[in-house]
Amino acid sequence: MLKATFKSLLARKARLLMSAMAIVLGTAFVAGSLIFTDTLGRTFDGIMDGTVGDVVVQAEQTDQYGGSGGARITAAQVEELADLPGAARADGSVDAFGVFVVGENGKVVGGQGAPALAFNYNDAPNQLGEAPIRIVDGRAPERSGEVVIDTATAERAGYEVGDEVPLVTTGATPEITAELVGTLTFGEGGMAGASISVFDTETMQQYFMDGKDAYSSVWVTAKDGVSQDELVAQVEPLAPEGFTAWTGEDLAAENEGDIAQALGFITTFLLVFAGIALFVGSFLIINTFSILVAQRGRELALLRAIGASKRQIVRSVLLEAFIVGVVGATLGLLLGVVLALGIQSLFATFGLDLTGSGLVFSPRTVIAAYAVGIIVTMVAAWVPARRAGSVPPVAAMRDSIDTGIGHHPIRRGLEVAVLVLGVIAFLAGLFVVESNEVWWIGAGIVGLVLGTAFLAPFVGRPLIAGLGWVYRKVFGSVGRMAEQNSVRNPGRTAATASALMIGMTLVALMGVVASSATASIDKQIEETFRADYILSNAVGQPFSSTVAERVAEVDGVREVSPVRFVSTRVDGGDIFATAIDPDSFADVEQIEPTSGTADIGADAVMLSTKHETGRQVGDTVEVKMGASTKDLEIAGFYDEIQAIGTPDLLMSVETVDDMGGAAADNWAFIFVEDGADKASVQSSIEQIVDKQPLVTLKDQEGYADEQRSTINQLLYLIYALLGLAIVIAVLGIVNTLGLSVMERTREVGLLRAVGLSRAQLRRMITLESVTIALLGAVLGIVLGVVAGVAIQRALVEDGITELAIPWVQMVVFVAVAGIIGVLAALLPARRASRLDVLQAISTE
Repeated sequence: MLKATFKSLLARKARLLMSAMAIVLGTAFVAGSLIFTDTLGRTFDGIMDGTVGDVVVQAEQTDQYGGSGGARITAAQVEELADLPGAARADGSVDAFGVFVVGENGKVVGGQGAPALAFNYNDAPNQLGEAPIRIVDGRAPERSGEVVIDTATAERAGYEVGDEVPLVTTGATPEITAELVGTLTFGEGGMAGASISVFDTETMQQYFMDGKDAYSSVWVTAKDGVSQDELVAQVEPLAPEGFTAWTGEDLAAENEGDIAQALGFITTFLLVFAGIALFVGSFLIINTFSILVAQRGRELALLRAIGASKRQIVRSVLLEAFIVGVVGATLGLLLGVVLALGIQSLFATFGLDLTGSGLVFSPRTVIAAYAVGIIVTMVAAWVPARRAGSVPPVAAMRDSIDTGIGHHPIRRGLEVAVLVLGVIAFLAGLFVVESNEVWWIGAGIVGLVLGTAFLAPFVGRPLIAGLGWVYRKVFGSVGRMAEQNSVRNPGRTAATASALMIGMTLVALMGVVASSATASIDKQIEETFRADYILSNAVGQPFSSTVAERVAEVDGVREVSPVRFVSTRVDGGDIFATAIDPDSFADVEQIEPTSGTADIGADAVMLSTKHETGRQVGDTVEVKMGASTKDLEIAGFYDEIQAIGTPDLLMSVETVDDMGGAAADNWAFIFVEDGADKASVQSSIEQIVDKQPLVTLKDQEGYADEQRSTINQLLYLIYALLGLAIVIAVLGIVNTLGLSVMERTREVGLLRAVGLSRAQLRRMITLESVTIALLGAVLGIVLGVVAGVAIQRALVEDGITELAIPWVQMVVFVAVAGIIGVLAALLPARRASRLDVLQAISTE
């Protein structure tokens, strides 16, 4: 039996290799995702371990960009720490975030998510006893007007040592120009896309500490023989109010935990698409083995007749599947390395640049790739293997084994049950449950897709009949034969179409959700945008409040209303707050309190009704920002503030300034005086904004375009990842048609013998392929649109209030499916047309 199995493999290696391609692509995505995330994890672990001293004193509460929120440690306090008996030295650090290098092309380096950091230069060792930064060219900055930047940023910006480097900041000095006196590297794996600028201490204090001899954090280095725990015990009593002393190990572990959460999302996101690809690939494997088993009907019957048991036949087919799985997983593992490099390049465009880090190839990647590849293949081949062993020898000798989907009543009942349960969950999510609606709808969508895939031979019959009518009218007898070939084995046609259906369902679903989101944004902006212009940027980076102050001085500008995003801790819980200027914000939107008033000054806040439980108007909340803590009165509660996305807590810009928060705006709404020349005002504002590449000036339409662009970027990324499932589905059509041609070799020969031309034969096979592709596309688009509509309705309270179905896109998807059908038929049709007629007729 082993010899027979290996001979069978070698005889059909091309077809099995085609089937293995589904496993290759699926496992490649699994392996590539794990390699990428392991590389990402190691890079960030290195960063976290290398950017802490033996003991670090830093603010308890940091802002959303990692800054200290205005917290400061004086030079005298740093000296006290340096004089501790266990301290070898103490070095103050001035940390600034949002300091971007402007390249020769006038654009900032980065700005798409990765942070832009600035520090004062010192040679303090990290907890590993190493200098975290190393000057590789030039020298360290020594005086005002000098800067050192990392080599990657210098290369991307196009600067060399000696050049003048422009920078933009979120501090009180929006623009800085300094001479590049050196370049640096950080550790061995780089900074994952972050850019680093290093100035001398006095310059950093001048720009970011209001000229005071103060620091935002301190590294305390232990003497030889003194442990981190011993040193932190000495440091803690001297830590200023609002600051915490950490051992380097604890702080690195804390930071690594936060990073691991973020990386976990990326891993899950990528592995979801790998799972989709493997699920689609399983349809290809089932089809391949079903048809191959049918073609080997007489061979298997002969084996049974000479003594092979049912178990041996089943084991023989499963062994073939195991070998296919091993080969597919091996090739997938190798391709996964290439794919990891591709993912690395893709994420680099979003600011997460790991080009300086070597790929991490861990044992779990190998285990996962082989486990997934082999298990998926074996499970997919189980039903064809069971079918091969269940046919009596005499029946198998007399005819081929049925390759269609089984019609056992129990199996059919289970398939119907999956569909019914999916419908129930779907309807429950829409009309019954009041929480976690999206999860219920999601479960229902899974049931609907699986149920439709199982029952596709029945569900798809009307469409096949409709296409058959068109084929008969347009192509005559060739069209009739194409229709009959499609319905001859409805199970095979449906299984092949189902693979494409799954991919198209997800594509259509995302299209509906994305279109609805952009339509909701357009309507919200249309209803709430009262300003003439807005200053902002698409990726949410803050900009210096000095920019808004300059704009306010432009002739013709009546008012500028700033909006800031602030990280706070309210009564011990972390909350992202929004700060506004209460007076000018009244022109942006009239806040309608559900209780209390909208009168917030330096000592009052408003809260969203989500945080009303246990609180009432007049109560006080403890708000912590950086090292500053303040008790603020609750002036009122609100249900929504559409113009700024309904924050959890609303406070005044004055309060942020009083608490030492960063003077960095995220938006600034601009109102022009009545009768002013708007073109002249716009030109004057643009002259200010031109110095700030991160900031753009937009009217209502431009702002809506900017918001839509973010959604479109994510949509295109998802489409690209779903493209893998579509590729596997196309391989399935090619494989099914190819095997079908092999199965019908004698029939093809007879058709050719009675006058069917090669062109007509190719047309017949192409029409069969188009039928499969259109069946999958139409079913998928119908399911995707229904699912997208349901998800939009479930997300109304989350801001997706408008339903928009991109019908033009849907028509394009159907047209693309037809083209896919034509392309998928090229190879099988060519092979069929080149068959020798006499040999084909004599084939058994």
